[in-house]
Amino acid sequence: YYPNLQNDMWRIFGLVFFDDKAHFLEPDGKSFSKERLEEFLSAKGVALSDTAVSVVRHKGNASDKFLEIVETRDIAAMLERIPECRAIVPTGDKATQALTSVMGTPVPGVGTYIKSEFAGRTLRHYRMPSSSRAYPLAPDKKAAVDEKMFRECGLL
Repeated sequence: YYPNLQNDMWRIFGLVFFDDKAHFLEPDGKSFSKERLEEFLSAKGVALSDTAVSVVRHKGNASDKFLEIVETRDIAAMLERIPECRAIVPTGDKATQALTSVMGTPVPGVGTYIKSEFAGRTLRHYRMPSSSRAYPLAPDKKAAVDEKMFRECGLL
């Protein structure tokens, strides 16, 4: 997930957990270290997944504006495989919209969560700013929003 250097997801994680936006970059600075990311995410208990299984891109770019979700992920089945999960944290509007349509919940404000009953448990359903550089917020400001969420979830 998020291998594109133009996406700030791993810089945000680096800032939040290590106060270093380059923490997950390879020494040459041209890619992120998949091995370090997998080790870190596993140690923290953070799982990643798309909210969509099938999509159509109506323009040849990465913008969610021209992305149509054809089939959403079976969130209930996914949660069944991770019984310890207590929070779902989509990044960006399209993922949040997909998740709220599946869960039947209102859309939380950016950086906030709502409590919801879904798949037999109470979940915190957050809404985070997109890690895309197209989202007009500096990485350190996005990291501050994420840091608050990680603290509330007990991961910091």
